[in-house]
Order: sequence, then C-alpha cells, then structure tokens
Amino acid sequence: MAFDAPAGPRFIGSEIYRNSSYGPAHPLRIPRVSTVIDLARALGWLPPGTYINSPRARPAALTAFHTPDYVAALRQAEVDQQVSAAVRARHHLGTAANPVFPEMFRRPATSAGAAILAGELLAGGGVIHAPGAGTHHAFPDRASGFCYLNDPVLAILSLRAHGAGRVAYVDIDAHHGDGVEAAFADDPEVLVISIHEENRWPRTGRIEDRGIGQVFNIPVPRGFNDTEMAALRDDLVLPAVAAFRPGAIVLQCGADAVLEDPQSRLALSNRAHWAMVAALRPLAPRYLVLGGGGYNPWSVARLWTGVWATLSGIEIPDHLPPEAQGLLGALRWEGQKRFTGPPEAWLATLRDPPRPGPVSDDVRIRLASLAARLAMWV
Repeated sequence: MAFDAPAGPRFIGSEIYRNSSYGPAHPLRIPRVSTVIDLARALGWLPPGTYINSPRARPAALTAFHTPDYVAALRQAEVDQQVSAAVRARHHLGTAANPVFPEMFRRPATSAGAAILAGELLAGGGVIHAPGAGTHHAFPDRASGFCYLNDPVLAILSLRAHGAGRVAYVDIDAHHGDGVEAAFADDPEVLVISIHEENRWPRTGRIEDRGIGQVFNIPVPRGFNDTEMAALRDDLVLPAVAAFRPGAIVLQCGADAVLEDPQSRLALSNRAHWAMVAALRPLAPRYLVLGGGGYNPWSVARLWTGVWATLSGIEIPDHLPPEAQGLLGALRWEGQKRFTGPPEAWLATLRDPPRPGPVSDDVRIRLASLAARLAMWV
C-alpha cells in the first residue's frame, strides 16, 4: 500500500560534525556529515525549509533507552577528558573503539537529538534524512563499536510515542545492528531486518537468531554484490515489510558495505543502497533514513548525498559541477595505508558503476530459508 506524505523530505544535520573527530588514528577521523551537507548545498539540493538544525538531546530524553548512570558517566567523561578504570570496565568508555574526545557527549547527543526530533516531526507523516544518526551498537549501559548512544532505538521509541504504532527497522550496514536487535527482539510491534557481512564484528546476527518478535537476520558472504542485494530486497525485505504493515520505517543506511570501504569485504555499489531507499519509501506513511557506518570519506559523502537526492526525487547527474568536484577534491584520508589518492570517478560523479554478479549458493540458501520463515509468519 502506498501513502502520500504531507510535506516534502526534510534533512536534519548539524555543524558539530564538521570539526569533531574520534582521534587521528580512529576510523571516524574522517569528515562525513559535513561533506554531505556541503555537497547537497553546492548542488542546490537543500532549498529553504528543507534543512533542520539538530538539537542536542537532553539527558532525561536519553534515559528512554540508556540508564541514568551511563548517561551521567558519558557526560562526566567529556568534562574530565578522561575516565577511571572502573568507568572503562563498566561502561566501555575510553577504549580504542570508543575513545575519550572533546565532543564525546555533545556529538552523539546531537545525533540522538536528530533521531528523537524526527519521531516528533513525522507524527503527521513524511520523509526525513538524518545522516548523522545510525549508531546501532550502543547498549543501555555501555558504548560499543564507535557508538556511544543508540539513536536508532531512540528514533523508534520516539516514532511510537508520536503515534506510529508498528515500526519496521531495516539495517543494511555491513555490521550487524546488535544493539537495536537486543532492544526489540522480544517486541512484536517492531520488525527488525538486518543484512550484514557474515563473521564481521560484532559477529552476531546469525540467520537462526530470533526473538519473540519479528527478527530476520541475513548474514551475507564476502563479495556480496548488487544482484544479490536486489534479490534479498525484492524476495524478502519488501514482502516482510509490506506484510508487517508498519506505521513507520526506519532504514539504517550505513555506507560501509560498498566495495571501497576498508571496514568490510562486501562489494556493493551505492546504487544498491539508493535502490533500497527508493523501494521502501511507499510502504509506510513515515520514513526515516539514518546514516551509520562508512569509513571511506568519498564513498560516504557520495552515497549519503545520493540518498538525499533519492528521497527528494532529484535526478542524480552523470557529472558533478565544478563546485561539487572541488569539495570532493579537497577531502583527505590521512593515515590510510597504501592509499595514493582518489580516482577521478570519486570526484566527478556521485554514482558508482553498477556491480552485478551471480547469486551465490550461500545467498540462495539463506534467502530460501528466510523466505520459508516469512511464508509461515504472514
């Protein structure tokens, strides 16, 4: 069933991402959201009224999912710029994955603020892109996997608090969204679907894992290609979401499953992500597309800018104008081993070349197994 949105798509962003980094050796040392904002503006894709500055979530709002002790510890770690051994052991703050850095509370609280605000703004329906959100690994009492707060969970809770009813959560990040699954595995009002690389950290999300609610984990093999993604999308994801009849859809659109990303071994193009974005849109009156992983600055910027174009109904040009090319040309990827500079295509266009291929036996077997489960469920 298709739904008519009452307003055009809106983009929630913030300047906090522009000069904030997890540190010079961390995978999230790269610019991401700021480049998406700059590219969209350079292309004329953020007209007045579409861009919303994200608020910072208040501590009380964060306790809708996170414990008060954890929120307090995260705030104090930012003030002190250090943590005790006890805090590190209990809350996993000050680790290599989740280091202490100057904005370690303000930055994730801003992402969480975008997620919570999106739930409010979508009360009457519509479409929102919040690329700064998507941190799907955090747990109520601890940070995990570069994620200090779990803004997908907070988004789902906000959507439900503002009348969405059932929510379908689809996650196409290369890494399994373990924190979101743990939050809703036993909730029949939330459908959780995750397509992620098999045996990739956090090494959860097995195909047989399920809860009392509806959980579909789809671990995929290395080299997973556009053809295989299309098969999973059309034969499993879309039928499952349609059968669930959600009042809202949240898509975690991590950019780390593309071929050029250093943190996975999947082989998708950004076209596969855009096709998923477009295909899910008609299936609920409220649609929220988040960011997530993504550790190649050019891949992330091009993919999420293309997400915004897809949501806005904008034709993506074959060649970028000089200002947009200049923005991409100014990006740097310091500390990336054996990287000699971006190829011309990363500067000249948003589109990756399509990456089709055979559907492997592994993918066919998993699709058949999950399709059989879906047939019994519906």
